[in-house]
Amino acid sequence: MMLDRDAGAVPSTAFLEAREHYQKQSYRNRCYILAGDGIQMLQVPVLHQAPMDILHVRVDYSTPWVVRTQRALDTAYDSSAYYEYYRDEVLALLQACPATLWELNLSALRWCLDAIGISCELLPTEDFAAPGTLPDDYRFLLHPKRPNTVLSSLGLDRPYYQVFRDRMGGFTPGLSILDLLFNEGPNALLWLKTLSR
Repeated sequence: MMLDRDAGAVPSTAFLEAREHYQKQSYRNRCYILAGDGIQMLQVPVLHQAPMDILHVRVDYSTPWVVRTQRALDTAYDSSAYYEYYRDEVLALLQACPATLWELNLSALRWCLDAIGISCELLPTEDFAAPGTLPDDYRFLLHPKRPNTVLSSLGLDRPYYQVFRDRMGGFTPGLSILDLLFNEGPNALLWLKTLSR
C-alpha cells in the first residue's frame, strides 16, 4: 500500500499493489486473531497456478475454510463487546465467495475502512515499482516471517482492550484489524488516532 497525501492532511487515496507476483506465506492470504488458547492464524487457501499474478490468484473453495473461519471468529470473539454488531457483515464478505484473492482482500479492506470510519479511495497500481523507490511505501514493511516491530520502533505500540488479555498475560500485538474492531467498536478510530500523537 502506498499513500498519497497533502502535507499534514489525512490520507485520502491509497494505492494497492496490483502488479506484483503473489507472495507465498505473506499477509496476502492470512491474518491472526486472539482466541482463548492464544494466537490463531486464519488463512484463505489459494489455487497455485502459473503465473501467480496477484490479480488472478484464485481462492480455493474445495475445503470448508469459510465455515472454519466463521467458527474460529465466533469462538474467539463471541464475548467481545462489538462482535455481534459486525459479525453478519464480516461473514457476508466471506460467504460471497469472491473468485480471486484480490477481490476478497479489496472488499475486506473497503469494509474495514468503512467500519472504522476512514474515508479513503483505494486505487490499484498500474506499474510495479521496486521497493524503496516510492514515498510512503508500505508494501514490504510487514511479513509474517519477520518480527513486527513497526509500531514499537516508533513508540506507537499502545494497547487496547482485548477479551483474553488477562489469560494471555497482557496485551497481544500484531493481530488483525478485526481484533481492534470487535473489542473497541466505534472507538477503533479514536485508538488509531492516538497512534499519531
